[in-house]
Amino acid sequence: MIGQRSIPLEPREVPLGGVRAMNVLRTLPDKDLPTVGAWCFLDRFGPGPVRMRVEPHPHIGLQTVTWPLVGDMRHRDSVDSDVTLRRGQLNLMTAGDGISHSEYSLGEDPIPLDALQFWVVLPESARHGDGGFEQHASLPTVPLEHGAAATVVLGEFAGVRSPATVFTPIVGAEISVPAGSTIDLPLNREWEHGVVLVEGDATIERVVLERNTMLYLGDSRDEVSVVSETGALLFLLGGEPFEEDLVMWWNFAARTHDEIVDARDDWERGSARFGHVVTHGDERIPAPELPNVRLMPRRRRI
Repeated sequence: MIGQRSIPLEPREVPLGGVRAMNVLRTLPDKDLPTVGAWCFLDRFGPGPVRMRVEPHPHIGLQTVTWPLVGDMRHRDSVDSDVTLRRGQLNLMTAGDGISHSEYSLGEDPIPLDALQFWVVLPESARHGDGGFEQHASLPTVPLEHGAAATVVLGEFAGVRSPATVFTPIVGAEISVPAGSTIDLPLNREWEHGVVLVEGDATIERVVLERNTMLYLGDSRDEVSVVSETGALLFLLGGEPFEEDLVMWWNFAARTHDEIVDARDDWERGSARFGHVVTHGDERIPAPELPNVRLMPRRRRI
């Protein structure tokens, strides 16, 4: 068991640059905490007017979870998906051994855009499989006390399960908290959890959260109390602690340095492993150079 924790993890600004020409706020991985359950990555892009052009790029060993807050996005991938994603809908792409995709904002001009994008690392039993994509336009909700409510995006929360495919015991839920209320969020005491303040104000465990900060709660909790004066939008993430080795670099989640090298080489030489993103031509994001050190598994320090 990890035990109860109450540790705020602040996001850092990361420039994506190039044709993407946008900055994101990144909360996971943290230098002291590579994963929360199987959640291994969290970016927020926006809010603001953005012309997003993320050209075809590869993934291995993970699922991408795209959760829009404002604006519409177009997703295309190498398993022939071409869909528009809107608020309240979930895009879930499973990379398996290899997939590629692109993400565009709609239209040629900047539009208001705001979204959360997560990665979920795949366990050994699933990471060598075929790539896949699913979109869920309707997700279950859970009524909570004092008019609060939870949308179950991924996994299971309060006995309600999302229809999205998962490979580990996990929870991802958007929580809406009314102004002037105190609510108790039910938790699975065997799992570790983190709560991100997306909008509004929230105090949890006597910690006043800043916007986009995640409060890491550890495990061994049946519930956690949330207090909000003006109302809050939260995202709860958690699950069974991920015990397998995890080597992350660029868009790849693997177990060893050599697996990363092989995936990079396959992308750079145009291997059939990553397919071709539907309706795109030759445009693609080239892989960066590998560092001059051997990539090692990430370890938690909290």
